[in-house]
Amino acid sequence: MAGWHVRDFGPDDLEAVVRLDAESGLGDRPAAFRLSDVVAALHGEHPAVVAVADGHLVGAAVGRRDADRAWILRIALHPAWRNLGMGSALVAALEHRLHESGARTVAAVLREDESGATALRNSGFLRREGMTYFEKPQAVTAQDVVLLKSLDAAVPSAGLWARLAGMEKEKHLIERRLVLPLAHSELAAQHGVEPPRAVVLFGPPGTGKSTFARAVASRLGWPFAEIFPARLALEEGMAPGLRRRFDEIAQLDHVVVFIDEVEDVAGRRTEAAGHGAIGVVNELLTSIVRFRDRDSRLLICATNDVSALDPAFLRHGRFDYVLPVGPPDVEARRALWSSYLAGAATEADIPALADASEGFTPADIAQVARLVAQSAFERTLDTGHRSHSVTEDYLRTISNTRPTVTRTMAEQFADQSELFGRT
Repeated sequence: MAGWHVRDFGPDDLEAVVRLDAESGLGDRPAAFRLSDVVAALHGEHPAVVAVADGHLVGAAVGRRDADRAWILRIALHPAWRNLGMGSALVAALEHRLHESGARTVAAVLREDESGATALRNSGFLRREGMTYFEKPQAVTAQDVVLLKSLDAAVPSAGLWARLAGMEKEKHLIERRLVLPLAHSELAAQHGVEPPRAVVLFGPPGTGKSTFARAVASRLGWPFAEIFPARLALEEGMAPGLRRRFDEIAQLDHVVVFIDEVEDVAGRRTEAAGHGAIGVVNELLTSIVRFRDRDSRLLICATNDVSALDPAFLRHGRFDYVLPVGPPDVEARRALWSSYLAGAATEADIPALADASEGFTPADIAQVARLVAQSAFERTLDTGHRSHSVTEDYLRTISNTRPTVTRTMAEQFADQSELFGRT
């Protein structure tokens, strides 16, 4: 086999380095540093060297210097040129150039089966035992920022999912069916699980459907874009507006799209509804089909009355799940009261409040806690002494608050869960 030599990377080598990266045996499993990171370093003129044999590029080592620390982003070798000392020569040359550029420490993170481990050991690099590599990729690119602004969309603040109190049954179901397959898509694929692309959440008003939707986006780190049908109707007409908005959203690689009160645009198609309403439903159904064509996107539709939706809207193939989000049971109400009263100046009997607030939604409980806290605050200002709220303050406010979920609504929800739920 002919000899080889190492030289500095030149701009004309970029295409060959990219091709070599594909040939070096990384397969479908990603390296610690993505190819885009490697290309960005090369464009940024960070130190890099290549090995050439008979005019062909057969090896490359690419680095990046950050202040006095440098990283070896990639050691790529053509399979036919491994175990010949080329990797060690590339590492030595790259290390020399990184030190010349001002680096005092050179580090590398490799996948276990990634080429370069032998070259690093031969070059005196030490493997740090007992360490685990963590990363959190950002789902939003720089190009997405302008689009997100035009859509009035954003990535929700971190921690929304962890802050969801109560509703543990619904939280568990949504995490298992929606979050985990999307957050661990490679593992899901290995088990034959296709990540969800569209779901319906249904239940009485105030039970937290929109909160769950935002929390899913927060947990995934994806942008959250809400579609407001009434606003689209005023701006340009419902059907054209839906088409345009879905086309804009399609430019994002990752996104959670939310449509609240979806029955307004997906109600049952009847002659009495008129051709305009039928056209809106047809447009939404078409948009959902297009939306499902790509991975890493999730449509969440919410409704208070799932029976009002057009039957075609709920068919398999359009929505992966139809998930009930009902009023909190007594255990959930205890958790909600504990959450809302944490840190408050109160000596309340949580079980008593949970028993007294049957039919209350999370929003109802939050409102009662807010009213009692306001009263205590005002008493403190009026008397000059800090006032503590007691159980009777909460029970009195509960008795003066009409619960959102009536017994009839709870029974209707139970019936709809049986008829339409798809979990």
